[in-house]
Amino acid sequence: MDIESWKIKSKRLKSEVYALYLASKHPRTPWYAKVLAVLIIGYALSPIDLIPDFIPVVGYLDDLILVPLGIALLIKIIPGNILEECRAKAEADLSKRKPKSWIAAIIIVLIWLLAIYLILTLIWPLVFSSSAK
Repeated sequence: MDIESWKIKSKRLKSEVYALYLASKHPRTPWYAKVLAVLIIGYALSPIDLIPDFIPVVGYLDDLILVPLGIALLIKIIPGNILEECRAKAEADLSKRKPKSWIAAIIIVLIWLLAIYLILTLIWPLVFSSSAK
């Protein structure tokens, strides 16, 4: 597989996950589908796994099998018309997003640089001047 096909699949997956999120919030989605969505998302984001990840190979199998199976089941139990409506909304929402603003990133970097400067100019001399005595 080339990089372009990976990019397309990644974009499709992002859109599908967002559509499932929208479907879980949709008022006509059955309650059991909403509960399953919360369980799947909670399990995927939870630091606690059925099989701990530090066990080689087997530790990741639950993430590679259970989460995709849960998503597939979720797609099956959400009514098709609701899922299609949410897919269309997800595509529209994702295509309307503006390019990322670099202003927030610049502000955060400046805050970190200021913090480093203050540590080096204020705290560093206090720590090392007292230890030299």
